Amino acid sequence: MADFLKKVENHGITGKVLRWLNEWLSGRKQRVCINGQCSTWEAVTSGVPQGSVLGPVLFLIFINDLDSNLLSSVLKFADDTKVFGRVNSDKDKEVLQQDLHRLMNWSDRWQMPFNASKCKVMHLGNGNSKFSYFMGDHKLESVNEEKDLGIFITDNLKPTRQCQQAYSKASKALGLIGRTISFKSKDVLLRLYKTLVRPHLEYCSSAWSPYYEKDKFLLERVQHRFTRMVPGLKLMSYESRLERLGLWTLEERRHRADLLEVFKMYKGLTTTPFTDFFSFSTVAITRGHSAKLEKHHCHLELRRHFFSMRVVDRWNKLPQHIIDSTSLNSFKNGLTQLRKTRMGFFMD
Repeated sequence: MADFLKKVENHGITGKVLRWLNEWLSGRKQRVCINGQCSTWEAVTSGVPQGSVLGPVLFLIFINDLDSNLLSSVLKFADDTKVFGRVNSDKDKEVLQQDLHRLMNWSDRWQMPFNASKCKVMHLGNGNSKFSYFMGDHKLESVNEEKDLGIFITDNLKPTRQCQQAYSKASKALGLIGRTISFKSKDVLLRLYKTLVRPHLEYCSSAWSPYYEKDKFLLERVQHRFTRMVPGLKLMSYESRLERLGLWTLEERRHRADLLEVFKMYKGLTTTPFTDFFSFSTVAITRGHSAKLEKHHCHLELRRHFFSMRVVDRWNKLPQHIIDSTSLNSFKNGLTQLRKTRMGFFMD
């Protein structure tokens, strides 16, 4: 307890708040009750209380020094930790393995053991030596795909698996609407589609936006099905149905989402630094707006379709008055007006 409170104090939390936390955490006990039968009370000697508002904050403070002695790069989100690095030799492999040993030592020190059976390793890149790694005595399983924060990541970094997953979830939600809603008016169906179906097709799309036509078509099929469900629109063309419903194609919305992400970085509206993905163009061209981005040469086709590359041309073609938007909502309105005058702007 004393060591944990020292961590809290090192984060600048002192005085009455620190003393209150000490009282709140001290002397805690827990028991398990099932069908009216309860175990004996046992002292809680480690960790932080679950089920409270304060618990998640204290947990983040508790694990914040997890990577303090690591040489590899680390990403942390709640109780999910990823360690990664470039491994081109036995020496690089040993560095990564030593970091795994350091993580195990930290978990032993703070009584927060990793579930090694759930820990995986994914090898990326052509010609990867695919070394084996261990956490304690447990050899980590090598996988070709893994779900991370709701997104399927594969070892070839292609979005096909994620598109299939998004299509499956959205199709089930759309089928549920078709089976259970008897009053299928335009307004009711449109609200249900935007609330229950489309989020599955667009969640975090900037990280996995498809570039194969088969993947694009797979996602668009869901919206095709929805527009045909609306009374009076079944015999119209897809474009006419979208116009009547005031919808964009899903591809247009993905490109719009990319531009929104760039704008938020550009205006400092996100914690992700703009310079992590982009740099301003140094070419002295008078045409266009004042915030043009540098476009780098790509050796791999895969790289050309990454977020930081695919969005550059479309961003550079925006008018100055849209770039000068003072808020995210005004930027969105500017994009909507731009689509009305340049229909193909959001399509590849």
